[in-house]
Amino acid sequence: ALIEFLKNKPQELEVVMTGRNPAPELVELADYVSEVCMRKHPFKRGIPARVGIEK
Repeated sequence: ALIEFLKNKPQELEVVMTGRNPAPELVELADYVSEVCMRKHPFKRGIPARVGIEK
């Protein structure tokens, strides 16, 4: 359903999606694909994930 939506969406509509390990079909349809790498995170200092933020 998502692939069909993206193929048939209005040209002026921009769709932003987040997530990990996108399917190759999504990468092929995308205009932009970026990866974010962690340089610093509270978890590395022993601070647990916060409800509604990281989990």
